[in-house]
Amino acid sequence: MSFLYPEFLYYILLPMLLLFGLILSKKSSEELYFSSEVMEKLRVSANTLTLNVRNWLFLVMGVLILIALSGPVINDGVVEVKAKSADIMIALDISDSMLAEDVYPNRLKLAKQKALELLKLAPNERIGVIGFAKNSYLVSPLSFDTNAVAFLLRELRTDSITEKGTDFLSMLNVVDKSIKKESKKYLLILSDGGDSEDFRDEIAYAKEHKIVVFVLAIGTSKGAPIKREDGSFLKHNGEILISKRNDKISTLATKTGGVYIKSVNSNADIRAMLKEIEAHSEKKELKSQEINRYIALFYYPLALALFLLLIATSSFYKKIEKNVVLMFFMSTLFVFSEDAKAGVTDFMLLDKAEEAYKTRNYEEAQKIYEEYAKERPSADAEYNRANTLYKQKKYKQAQKIYEGLKLDGADKQAKNYANLR
Repeated sequence: MSFLYPEFLYYILLPMLLLFGLILSKKSSEELYFSSEVMEKLRVSANTLTLNVRNWLFLVMGVLILIALSGPVINDGVVEVKAKSADIMIALDISDSMLAEDVYPNRLKLAKQKALELLKLAPNERIGVIGFAKNSYLVSPLSFDTNAVAFLLRELRTDSITEKGTDFLSMLNVVDKSIKKESKKYLLILSDGGDSEDFRDEIAYAKEHKIVVFVLAIGTSKGAPIKREDGSFLKHNGEILISKRNDKISTLATKTGGVYIKSVNSNADIRAMLKEIEAHSEKKELKSQEINRYIALFYYPLALALFLLLIATSSFYKKIEKNVVLMFFMSTLFVFSEDAKAGVTDFMLLDKAEEAYKTRNYEEAQKIYEEYAKERPSADAEYNRANTLYKQKKYKQAQKIYEGLKLDGADKQAKNYANLR
């Protein structure tokens, strides 16, 4: 048998024994004036526990509770935990043609809804986002943090790229650079297909760089005019342009091993697409970790302590205020165990901060995280504080903190990188 938290025994057992020693050696005020024979006759019932017996019971209870807090366990071997993911990159078309309203509310907003639904349906996959038009850029690297990816996805607009047009080749190049070379790359394109008639170059590039393309086509074959934010329509040579869905992009999907699906108003299309991606993908192992498995024993000493508590409190002595040894023990536990004290206060502070953050009271959450960071400085605390600043649109302050952070773990680093984007 071993203990997970032996520091409880190291730092608290001796002070607790000294405290109980003082209490047990002290006589009651009546015993200072009367002999033990007289005291025996003065007691109302011979079955009533004496003060010393009760205190000894509390001492044994204290030791048992201390053992339970120390986490007694039996080692039950080692378990290997593996994390796997297909790594899906979403490429969202943000060219002007995506403003056409032949689907509700328009092509771009519908494409965003589909992408956000995918994030909900695949919470255990690493997902990244690319925005593309004439040029392409990485919006979010592959990440398990679906909340951060969703936030960045919602912020994409057609004016994020100034050059007009749709270049799928540049987008494929960004995909290739964003995912490790040795693995297969799975790309989901949300687009109306642009205006290209020939995708041979894109198909050749995708095959060469092991990119499997899936296309969810947004828009209709009838098309619609492209409405600008000021209410006017995009024109060419004085005539209003009608943008139609380009179904020829289907060859880019089918010839690279992927699937082409036309979008519908419901989420049936994105559900079907996710099933196709999972059927075609080869999930690779991202990390493997061995952890010890234990059989917990803490409930045995705890149950015995509760049983002794029942006995000790079954018939109280008249001077009930003197039997507060258990309260003394609990006080000693927090006085001599800084880790336990800090753990409780940390939990309360972080719980309060999280509640404030969820209710969008970002200023209050910022203050709490700052207070926590002063007491227990850590990269995670600074990261949470930066998030509250970002929500308050204090971007420069948040960016300064993000840039100086060194977070543990690839997932946290990817999340921090996504915030800097």
